[in-house]
This record gives sequence, structure tokens and C-alpha cells, in this order.
Amino acid sequence: MENVTESKNFIEQIIDKDLAEGRCGEVCTRFPPEPNGYLHIGHAKSILLNAGLAKEYGGKFNLRFDDTNPTKERVEFVESIKEDVKWLGADWEDRLYFASDYFEHMYEAAVLLIKKGRAYVSDLNAEEIRQYRGTLTEPGKDDPSCNRSIEENLKLFEEMKAGKYQDGEKVLRARIDMASPNINMRDPIIYRVAHMEHHNTGNKWCIYPMYDFAHPIEDAVEGITHSICTLEFEDHRPLYDWVVREVGYEHPPKQIEFAKLYLTNVVTGKRYIKRLVEEKIVDGWDDPRLVSIAALRRRGFTPESIQKFVELCGISKSNSSVDYAMLEYCIREDLKLKKSRVMAVLDPIKVVIDNYPEGQTEELTVINNMESPELGSHTVPFCRELYIDRDDFMEVPPRKYFRMFPGNEVRLMQAYFVTCNSFIKDENGLVTEIHCTYDPASKGGNSPDGRKVKGTIHWVPAPYAKQAEVRLYENIVDEELGVYNEDGSLNLNPNSLKVLNNCYVEPYAANAKAYDSFQFVRQGYFCVDAKDTTEDKLVFNRIVSLKSSYTLPGKK
Repeated sequence: MENVTESKNFIEQIIDKDLAEGRCGEVCTRFPPEPNGYLHIGHAKSILLNAGLAKEYGGKFNLRFDDTNPTKERVEFVESIKEDVKWLGADWEDRLYFASDYFEHMYEAAVLLIKKGRAYVSDLNAEEIRQYRGTLTEPGKDDPSCNRSIEENLKLFEEMKAGKYQDGEKVLRARIDMASPNINMRDPIIYRVAHMEHHNTGNKWCIYPMYDFAHPIEDAVEGITHSICTLEFEDHRPLYDWVVREVGYEHPPKQIEFAKLYLTNVVTGKRYIKRLVEEKIVDGWDDPRLVSIAALRRRGFTPESIQKFVELCGISKSNSSVDYAMLEYCIREDLKLKKSRVMAVLDPIKVVIDNYPEGQTEELTVINNMESPELGSHTVPFCRELYIDRDDFMEVPPRKYFRMFPGNEVRLMQAYFVTCNSFIKDENGLVTEIHCTYDPASKGGNSPDGRKVKGTIHWVPAPYAKQAEVRLYENIVDEELGVYNEDGSLNLNPNSLKVLNNCYVEPYAANAKAYDSFQFVRQGYFCVDAKDTTEDKLVFNRIVSLKSSYTLPGKK
């Protein structure tokens, strides 16, 4: 038998080389979100990549909040991120950290740079700094303050810390190279004045480090061996390396960039989602029409389906977009062998079986999932009055319509053959009740005389069925017109949510709890809504329909 060589992505190849050369011992990775919003599907790729690498190499995975910007950060976001990361199966064990835990260390690092002549306090405002920085084709010019003495810079920086200056009045800049072809290296700001209360440190600080200064220090302090981030930070890597080198860390982490996960026709931008939430177009950051991790969880997606999706997308250095249909494919594949199939009627019309004994009820045994016998079976009561879906009846059917219509015989799933004899309409001409007769010899949906019935329809027992609200979701933006209008606003889909209030599910699903999910026969996969379901009100979200035209590349 030939040896099979496992294919590794480029990050694994780098780690293998570092381990082989002794550059690092135990692999340590981290996921470093800023707590300024909820995580979305793109973040799931980073979470699973970092946690997966740590697990693969028997190392450690840290969760660290990059909370260096108190203007946008909230405890709500911290808690939601912790829940999302844990739900995806990424275990940080006891290694939960905050950048704010290191503020004192960062301040001392900044003082060290000043003492080395590698940082100075600037009097320029934001606009002046932009002008002095230059352009992509023209070098910058020196800040008038860049030659201040070390003593003066130390004094001014201490005064910044003490609250002597207003926001924007002074900043601390790294002293690097104003002529560098990389604009990020043209004396970047590493500290600014911000008189803001911080969610973790309160009012202790009125100066805060900039991300590009704080992040490499956080990684180095925690002993991160491989700092894995997305491609937009590639141009920031020289600054990352400069900070860890100048501050003097003995074992500097290595930054590696990979391509982001882009989904077509979805909204991931935090400022857009924030607007949708504030304008009450959605009912929160976890609205099932969004692709935040919380929204996907509430809708009924599973961690395994997202893990499969990320695996199929792969890890590369090239940006690309993935069709949302692939995410739907992954959840279908995950649920089809795991979930029980139950009957639910979303647009009910009553059926009365005239020759079925009044007051009689019998229990029919139903296999939960024909493809997964280990899921067992349950019973469903059958009686004289049932509900079927309105779509399964037509007064005047077209050709090749095999469901219920006057004079036609159909199979009630798992039950009996019934023949439609008559129906009743209300004053508006809407059919409200159908009257049928059943064949007692056809129990189980088979006739002893071998006659063929082409139509099979699902049903629920009227006296025993549980009323429920069912929510049918579509993309929140119009896929044909694109996500954004010319003015940058969102091109919203007015039909993104359809609420059905008068639905019925069979008794087996009546006591379902938050996040329980089922396949509704012929309808799709549905999940109990965790936010709006109460003891008195059962709410189901459609996770995904049963079929799609999407197939994985290479499959037919």
C-alpha cells in the first residue's frame, strides 16, 4: 500500500519548520477580538484556525480581548464573544486575558522607548499628522517635536498620563522612519489621550495604547508563538516586529497572515449591523437573518456545520468569496442524520374523516429518522379530525396534481388512505373544512389489494397538535440587486422575514426546548427560537429548506 502524505496548509508548514529548527517549543495561539460588537461567520474561521492549531500541536489557545479603545467597547460584547467562542468548541481553559490587564506593562514599554530615543511626544493634531505623513508616492517629513530631549518627553508623557492634556492635544509617536515606503512605519502614534471610562479599568487611565503598539506586546507577554491574523495586517507586520524587538522580548512571536472568509450577499460590517439594530429593522445582533455567530446559533446552525464550512473554505493567502449556499449545504449535511423528522402544518386546513369512529384515537409508531435507526421512534395520535397544509388541497387541480382534491385518494403519511368527498367554504370563498372517508384496511399507508396511490401528504391530529409560530427567513438584503446601494446604504429585502402565527406541530415536538431542532417533513429544518419561546408560546425558526441546487465543487 502506498504511503499517504497528509496535505498541510501554509501555516502548518511554517509551524512545522519552526518546531524542527527549535525556534519555538510549545505552540501557543490566541484569538484576540475587540469587544465592540458581536462576532460573525468570518471570525469563526479565525477562532477555529487558532484553536485547531493549538490542539493539533498539543499546545495552548488563549482568548484575549483587545480592549484598548473604550469608546466602542461594552461588557455585553465581551460576554457574547465568550459565549460564541465556547459554543464553537474552542477551549481557552483558564487563559482568558484582556489587553487592559497589561496597561501598566505597556506604559512601561513606552517609557523604555522614550529612554532609548525611540519615541517622542508630539503636539501635532490628527490632521497635521496626516499632512506630515506624506503619501504612497511621497515621503513624509519630520514632526517638529521629534528632536525633543528624552527628559522633556518623559515629563510630557507623565503629564499625559496625569490628565493634564485634552483629547487630541498630544500623542506619543514611535521614532522610526518618516521616509519609509511603508506608511505604517512613518512614526506611528503609539499612545493617545482619551478621557473615557473603560469597561475593565474604569477611570484609572486617560491615555490608551494604539492597537499596533499594544497587540505585539500582548502576544509577547503571553508567550504567543504564532500570531495569526488576516491579510490586512500584512503591511503592519514590520511595525509588529519593530515593537517586540525594540521593547526587547527574548522570544518574539511570529505574525502570519491568512485570507479572510468572505460570504457573498451578507452583511458583516459592524456599523451596518449596529444601524439595523438601532433602527429596529432586526430584533438584535442575534437576529436569525444576520450571520453573526449568535444569530446562526439562534437560527439553529450547529458548531459542527460551521466547522465543516470553515474546513471546506480552506486556509490560503488569496482573498476569495464563498457562496452562502455552501454554508446551507453544510448545515443540511450535518442535520440530515442527526434530527428526528416530525410532521408540521404551516397553513392549516381541517380534514374530517367522516367514517372514522367519533371519540376514537389510536397511536401510530413513526421512525424518527429512516437513515439513523439509532434515533429510535415515537408515536403520533391519529383521530377523526386532522390538519393538513392548504397547499396539499386544490378544488380544481391542474394535470399531474396528485395530492388531495374532490374524488381523489391520497395516502396520509404513516396512516391510511383517504378519499376527498366534499369541502366547506366560508363567506369569502375560502375552503375551511374538507370531508373524507378512509380505508381501514390501509393502515400504515399500504393497501392490501395492491392499488397504487400517487400522492402522500403529511398531517397532524387536530385535538392533540401544538399551535406554534413559525418564522421563514430569507436573506436580509436583496441578492439580485446586491448588498449595497450606490449611496452606501443597505439594499434591504422587504420579504426577509415571514411570520406564520397559526401553525401546528405533532405532539412529539410540543415540548421542545430552546435550540431543539427537527426536520419538518417536506418543509425543511426548524429550530426552537431561544429568545421568544415561552411556556405559552412555541416559536420555530426555519434553519434551511430541504433542498438546494448547490453542489460542492467537483461533485455531481
